[in-house]
Amino acid sequence: MRLMMLGCPGAGKGTQAQFIARDNHIPQISTGEMLRQAVALGSPLGLKAKTIMEEGKLVPDDLIIDLVKVRIAEPDCKAGFILDGFPRTLPQAQALIDAEISLDVVLELSLDDEEIVRRMSGRIVHAASGRVYHREFNPPKVPMQDDITGEPLIQREDDKEATVRKRIEVYHAQTKPLIDFYRHFPKDARVPAPQFCRISGLGSVEEVAARIHQSLQKLGF
Repeated sequence: MRLMMLGCPGAGKGTQAQFIARDNHIPQISTGEMLRQAVALGSPLGLKAKTIMEEGKLVPDDLIIDLVKVRIAEPDCKAGFILDGFPRTLPQAQALIDAEISLDVVLELSLDDEEIVRRMSGRIVHAASGRVYHREFNPPKVPMQDDITGEPLIQREDDKEATVRKRIEVYHAQTKPLIDFYRHFPKDARVPAPQFCRISGLGSVEEVAARIHQSLQKLGF
C-alpha cells in the first residue's frame, strides 16, 4: 500500500502513520527523515541538499522528488510506504505525478480548527527532559511544575496560540487545496488516481486508529 497522509498540524498524522506503518510493515517516510538520511550518507543528493540548507534556503521540489524516488526504491518499500508531510503544495503533488510516482490511498485526518488550537496551545514541557504535559488532557500535579523535578514548565513558541493559528492559516492556503486535487484527480495524469479517504480526527488515539483501520479494510488494504 502506497499511502499519503493529509491533515492540519496537530491532527495526529504522525501518530496514526506510525500505527499504519506498524500494522502493514511499511516505512513511514517524511521529508525531514529523507534529508537527514541523505546528508548522513553523504550521497550526491544529500550533499546538494546540505549545501542548500546551510545557505538558509528551502530545498527545491525537484530535489525532494529525487530523494523520494531514491527512498522508495529501497527494499523496505517493496510492500509500500507512507508519505507523511509531503507533498505539501499543488506543485509538489504535480511533481509526484510527473515523476510517475503513484499512490494507492490519500488519507485525510479531518479536525476543526478550534480543536486543533485547543490541542496544540495547551502543550507545556519540561525543557531539560522533554517531558510533555497538556493543561487540559494531561496536566501536571502542580500547575506549571514538572511532576518529577518540580522545576518550572514552559510553553514552546510553536505551541503558543498565535503561532498555532498562523500554522493553520498556512495549511489552509498551501496544503488544503491538495484535498480537492486528490478528490478530483486529473483524468490525464500519468498515474492511476488514488482512492481518497477522509477520517475524523476527533476522539482518542485508539478510536481514530480503529476508524482508519476499518476504512482501509473497506478499500481493500
